Amino acid sequence: MKPIETIADLEAVYDAPPVQASLDKVADRLTPLYRQWIMASRFCVLSTVGPEGTDASPRGDDGPVVAEIDETTLAMPDWRGNNRIDSLRNIVRDGRVSLMFLVPGANNVVRINGRAQVTADPAMTDRFEQRGRHPRSVILIEIGEVYFQCAKAIMRAGLWSGEDDSGKVPTAGQMVREADAAFDADGYDSGYAEYAKSRMW
Repeated sequence: MKPIETIADLEAVYDAPPVQASLDKVADRLTPLYRQWIMASRFCVLSTVGPEGTDASPRGDDGPVVAEIDETTLAMPDWRGNNRIDSLRNIVRDGRVSLMFLVPGANNVVRINGRAQVTADPAMTDRFEQRGRHPRSVILIEIGEVYFQCAKAIMRAGLWSGEDDSGKVPTAGQMVREADAAFDADGYDSGYAEYAKSRMW
């Protein structure tokens, strides 16, 4: 296999300029329609980069997954999880981030590229109080560019077709047991839903 090693060679494979609409759609701040889209999103993927490489982390909430601070700044609470804090470690060392927002049933996605920082300032964590609980920290994202991704990928995958493929994949407990044969996968899986619910915030 011969890899493509130069931009010129890559562009020769894709022998046409970008579609003009793919350039026109890019904004450097939240426009009214991009704001409407992002505020409808309860789930996004946060991508970061650090000395050890890249990381992509799913982020979700029961309302908008981010809050708007102003038209160029978003805030994302970091609710309790497994304490790996891979994304946060990366942001502290390298602020470059990308986010991909999804809305169930919508075939487009909205993407943001920008820079981020992490704060544990009570003035910010208190903003996200839920049921008496607060996030440990908040990620502040400065928008560099925001744009939508065309629908082809989600349509091709049939992502919102209503099919349940979960029976085709192993459970979380089974994947841990693959690394540790003594692990109680069944107990973990049966108790995880209740555990996750109790630690949701």
